[in-house]
Amino acid sequence: MDAEHKDPRAADMGAAFVIHVEFARDDRRRTPAARLEEACGLAEAIDLRVVHREVTALSAPRPATLIGSGKVEAIKAALDARDPRPGLVIVDAALSPIQHRNLEKAWDAKVLDRTALILEIFGARARTAEGRLQVDLAHLTYQKSRLVRSWTHLERQRGGRGFLGGPGERQIESDRRAIENEIDRLKARLEEVRRTRNLQRAKRRKAPHPVVALVGYTNAGKSTLFNRLTKADVVARDQLFATLDPTMRAVDLGSGQRIILSDTVGFISDLPTQLVAAFRATLEEVLEADLVLHVRDAAHEDSDSQCEDVIDVLAELGLTGEADTPVIEVMNKIDLLTPKDRQSLLALTKAGGGLAAMTVDDPLRAGVSATTGEGVEDLLVLIDRILTADRKRYVIRLPAADGAARAFLHEHGDVAALAESEEGALIDVRLSEKAFGQFRKLHPSAVIEASHERGRLIA
Repeated sequence: MDAEHKDPRAADMGAAFVIHVEFARDDRRRTPAARLEEACGLAEAIDLRVVHREVTALSAPRPATLIGSGKVEAIKAALDARDPRPGLVIVDAALSPIQHRNLEKAWDAKVLDRTALILEIFGARARTAEGRLQVDLAHLTYQKSRLVRSWTHLERQRGGRGFLGGPGERQIESDRRAIENEIDRLKARLEEVRRTRNLQRAKRRKAPHPVVALVGYTNAGKSTLFNRLTKADVVARDQLFATLDPTMRAVDLGSGQRIILSDTVGFISDLPTQLVAAFRATLEEVLEADLVLHVRDAAHEDSDSQCEDVIDVLAELGLTGEADTPVIEVMNKIDLLTPKDRQSLLALTKAGGGLAAMTVDDPLRAGVSATTGEGVEDLLVLIDRILTADRKRYVIRLPAADGAARAFLHEHGDVAALAESEEGALIDVRLSEKAFGQFRKLHPSAVIEASHERGRLIA
């Protein structure tokens, strides 16, 4: 190999080869071309230039290099043929530590497998202290199994204590123990985060504001929809994993009901188990939500496969078809559909509106364009209807001086009518069972004149 290729300064570390490995009898849900395109999108998400992309088919994985020796040589020749020589090869598959090491040696380039690539993206995206903790934990868990690849000085030994000494401790053992200690420290800090989140969730449960969680495949448009609904300015790019740290904002619905909207990290197929474990404290917000919006890219050719991948991750977290949490499937990006496909989708969402079980497997559907705003108002009305379905109407008499009780009813209920008199006010209001219980506890002197399931009680 030329000396210039061995000189890391000569390698173009911003240029990458992307190789998707397709196994024989693979039962994955999407085509090899689509999976290759997604892998290239992941690379571009951290500003890499993809200068070569290909799918390589395997009848069986090779223990030493995963792919066959002929393909290894062909990729090496393609790397050598470029000037400047690309310094990175992304293998869209799971590599064992020995395969990783052997490929880096054969290609004289840095190699990232799918898990390492996603970890790199998460490392670049994390902004909050909690996000960085979770990414660090995932990185260390991944690195722990790869010390055999990372260290070239494994045979160095440190002298033991005592008169006779002894072989001492190999460097890899010391490094592994250091990583394990750091993992334990991060887990302890994340446990503190989890306890804090549990306390925050407990406070939110006491408050009458329901939580609505946005979930979906990465780049489905969750953050764009979040911005549209909340009039916020959360980062929303046409880029995989543009959002990593969870964001919450308040939204007031037409009925007067205030909700807390939560934007979460995007899901992806073959999401590394290290990340699912590390981000469990964040993702558990979904399980505590009063309503889940599963945002889908209706214009993506693999939208159905992406949907199944999201359902798989939700099931791993504990949100299955048997869960009580209602689910709306938001078919986003309808502005990118052909007029015929758009009309067909909207017709289907309306036709199935009254039949859906509102579970993750059989959700209620709504068609929107977060970019243009089409369908968003209808979505808000639908959210409002679902979250206020359990509200009952009450007629409550308040003294004229009790402004705090009146403010509570306006803030947490849907005031349908108000009749003033010298004695005070008679208020016809719709309240959830939780809000009504809180009102009775805070304002025991209020007189409940009547209650009813539906209809106005004051002319």
